[in-house]
Amino acid sequence: MNNWFKRNGTHLAVIAIFVAICFFFLTPAFQGKTLGQSDVLGAQSTQKEIMDYRAKDTTILWTNQIFGGMPAFQIWAPYPDNITTHIVTALKVTFPNPVDTVLLLLLGTYFLFIVLKLNPWLAAAGAVAFTFSSYNIILLVAGHSNQAFAIAFFAPILGGIILTLRGKHILGGALTAFFLAMEIRANHVQMTYYLLLSLIILVGIELYHAIKTKNTQPFLKSLAYIGGATLLALAVNASSLWSTYDFGKETIRGKSNLTQTSKEPSNGLAKDYAYQWSQGVGESFTFLIPNIYGGASPSTEPLDQNSETAKVLMTNGIPQEQAVNYTQQITSSVPGMTTYWGNKPGTAGPYYFGAVVCFLFLFGLLTVKNRLKWWLLATVVLTMLLSFGRNMPFLSDIFFNYFPLYNKFRAVESILAVASICFPILAFLAVQEIIDTKDRNPILKKLMLSLYIVGGLTLLFAVLPDLILSFRAEDQAAGINYLTQAFKSNAALANDVANAIIKDRVSLARADAIRSLIFVLLTFGIVWAFIKQKINIVTLSVALLALTLVDMWQVDRRYLKNENFQDKIEADQAVKPREVDQFIMKDKDPDYRVFDVSASIKYDLFNPFFHKSISGYSAARLKRFDELIDNQFSKSINQDVLDMLNTKYIITQDQKTQNLGMQVNPTACGHAWFIKSIKYAENADQEMQAISSFSPKDEAIVDKQYKSDIDEKTLGTDPAGKIDLVSYNPDHMIYQSGSTASQIAVFSEVYYNKGWKMLIDGVEKPYFRADYLLRAAQIPVGNHKIEFIFHPTSYYAGENISLAGSILLVLALGGAIYTETKKKPAVKPAAKKA
Repeated sequence: MNNWFKRNGTHLAVIAIFVAICFFFLTPAFQGKTLGQSDVLGAQSTQKEIMDYRAKDTTILWTNQIFGGMPAFQIWAPYPDNITTHIVTALKVTFPNPVDTVLLLLLGTYFLFIVLKLNPWLAAAGAVAFTFSSYNIILLVAGHSNQAFAIAFFAPILGGIILTLRGKHILGGALTAFFLAMEIRANHVQMTYYLLLSLIILVGIELYHAIKTKNTQPFLKSLAYIGGATLLALAVNASSLWSTYDFGKETIRGKSNLTQTSKEPSNGLAKDYAYQWSQGVGESFTFLIPNIYGGASPSTEPLDQNSETAKVLMTNGIPQEQAVNYTQQITSSVPGMTTYWGNKPGTAGPYYFGAVVCFLFLFGLLTVKNRLKWWLLATVVLTMLLSFGRNMPFLSDIFFNYFPLYNKFRAVESILAVASICFPILAFLAVQEIIDTKDRNPILKKLMLSLYIVGGLTLLFAVLPDLILSFRAEDQAAGINYLTQAFKSNAALANDVANAIIKDRVSLARADAIRSLIFVLLTFGIVWAFIKQKINIVTLSVALLALTLVDMWQVDRRYLKNENFQDKIEADQAVKPREVDQFIMKDKDPDYRVFDVSASIKYDLFNPFFHKSISGYSAARLKRFDELIDNQFSKSINQDVLDMLNTKYIITQDQKTQNLGMQVNPTACGHAWFIKSIKYAENADQEMQAISSFSPKDEAIVDKQYKSDIDEKTLGTDPAGKIDLVSYNPDHMIYQSGSTASQIAVFSEVYYNKGWKMLIDGVEKPYFRADYLLRAAQIPVGNHKIEFIFHPTSYYAGENISLAGSILLVLALGGAIYTETKKKPAVKPAAKKA
């Protein structure tokens, strides 16, 4: 045991430092406070019905709380047979949020650098550089925990794959399977997809090297282990992946049902929507100088009385305190006048990779001989070009139109998360190369060249920033017009304020350029001192660790401050029902719906707390419901559609006083009803057109594809026929019918054919879609028990596969540990003294 501690003492010391960093950086988390409370409350809104049933020890995979009803796979679903579920739970229980994610980032990246054979202190510096890349911290502040969790496994996956490619097949393969399983479990397909693009480049470069050196057989063997590890990771997550695959085809990321003006249905997201958050080409300078584009929007560092904007206002007779308030209001909310002047709709902050890292990255391009350099460079170039989206669309459009799944993702700038790990890898490989090189004189010349390029660029931005960039927003003219009106037609003052804001943007850029230049010079000085043998390896590594930490810490503190943490509060404490909500909640009917005209239908995080709503928020809402909203609610509210959705209550708002009111909808169709006639539609366009004006209580609009499910010869009418909901569970709805004729019943429940089955008196019978998105079925004459049961094969069969995959993963990890332990020579006992 003593020998084990001696061998691993440095690693344990590094881990202790990581824990200390987490404690001091995230102190409020250790005091029981939490980040991203607004996002947490939003999630609680969406999950309301799911969690209510979970509290009763009941699992539901369908919820009627938002958008009339949808699967719960992308909201919250348990995967108890997936071993990674229990690992994630253990992490959440052991460490407060977001300490668990930050520790995973640190330890996973440290593992990668150790695999790359860096000395431990240098590996620690690399881990700090990637972990505290500003995008990771901004994600934590925003509450995007799944995305940050997925990014945390980038580095260890790379480490496992590199181990496998080096010939450590059992250990590398097992670790790759485990880390990839955890990555997939994070359930952020977009981040995993971006990582996959970089891995394809890595495999391509390794294949080229194998062919060049005539070592294709060892390469193919390693590739087989990586393939096996990938299959195992997929098996472990079979339930979630299968369910997501089935569900994804029916969401807004799937095919359009409406042809509209195009000949073929579109597939995936609209390009404008997908490209909405595209990185500006010039914004790439933020890798080195964080505030070169003004920082966050709204700014996390508001302008004060010393700003040019405040001075202009004070010159025009506005008192200082009021001038500062006006300045902060203008630069945080007026279009074209914010301190951030890029063309994104808004940003929580820039992608800052660190001045230390950027300098060493360029140095690495000049010095590193390892073939990994070409993988890192190719990945950085690709991810940067794709991040530009609409700002440089030639490559993005190719990927969007032709690469599988690529058009399912929005916010294309987020691919820079992959670049953010490539930068420190190459940066610290360069330092390790200096350590491993005996003749360092040629390296000194390359170090000087790196200083001239990176130092010269930062110096230029420090001295003449507006020589390179304009510091003018695209919508500045609109901002000036707005200010002109706000200043009572004083156009001169509006223009003076606009020009002052430009000067303030320049000042922000200059200040950060000077700051980055200082870090570049310090990094140069440390590396130069080592090359000149003024300091040793440990001093070099620890100095770079400290410098990197200070560099990243200072910038990250702009976006993650102690004030961002809040006391943990439950939804029922934070969100209080309004008077109208309290009145509606007295209704004990288990399945009516509410429509709030004062809320945004697609971005409603309030009403689902209290009601089953036709609004809500989900990035994976069903396509048909989304199309219904766009066509039946965007221009005016279609009362017929409200009726067929069993919208029993409508919350209204007085346009003058903004006071809320409530009215009972007397024409709501109820839970289920028998209709008198059927009107067949040729396609989805005709269906949508037909429900624009129809009588949902009397007729059903049915796509002709379901004609075979209807026996029209036996259809009749019984005005006294009834069908009632007698038992409500989102996954199991039970109705009782009574009729003297066979009739078509329409149910006010959303149609989804990937798991729902209908039973009549215990016997499965066909059902079909009516009125564009509701369920309907032919009910025989007499009294019958009708059940709708949600039992998706993707989930339940997938869980069986997950269990088998989890067992195999445990065996693989156990086998790898046993094999590695067996390889180590036994320590001989010390000879006894005579």
